[in-house]
Amino acid sequence: MAMWVFGYGSLIWKAGFNYDDRVVGFIKEYRRVFYQGSTDHRGTPEFPGRTVTLEPAGGEVCWGVAYKISKKEDQEVALTYLEVREKQYNEKAYLDFFTDPAATTPAVSGVMVYIGSPDKRHNQNYLGPAPLEEIAKQIIDAEGPSGPNRDYLFHLESALLQIGCIDKHVIDLANEVRRILTETGLTDS
Repeated sequence: MAMWVFGYGSLIWKAGFNYDDRVVGFIKEYRRVFYQGSTDHRGTPEFPGRTVTLEPAGGEVCWGVAYKISKKEDQEVALTYLEVREKQYNEKAYLDFFTDPAATTPAVSGVMVYIGSPDKRHNQNYLGPAPLEEIAKQIIDAEGPSGPNRDYLFHLESALLQIGCIDKHVIDLANEVRRILTETGLTDS
């Protein structure tokens, strides 16, 4: 039986595991938000970066990609890899994945997705909502072992546009980061 993994952040452009198929689509009733702190990839414990997580949002959809992993050994390797990569996300959900906005039946049921919940008791790295400029400044200042936090934002913006997704939250944030970088004379890498 195939395993499916939904990527809505860096998994869109960098899977890091073997897969048989990569399908563009969306999950319903969630939206992508830069509310998850990253102290291991795009920031440090002293200066956490911000990465995306999902929050419930009635009537909304979150576009991304789903990876189909068929071989048992590839599934085991992928799970081991993802448990390390996504270790700061404290929930795993199994959701319906759609490829057609008009469809009422999912293309795949039970797609695995990692979520950083807002429950600070179980997710110490949850940063939550903040004004756009504050989030942008935090992204500009943060850098971790995987590189500058702004690179994550710009890669996500580009990857979403490549799959035909216009995500207002991501675009507004990327534009704010560019505005601040221009005003301060810094480059946007």
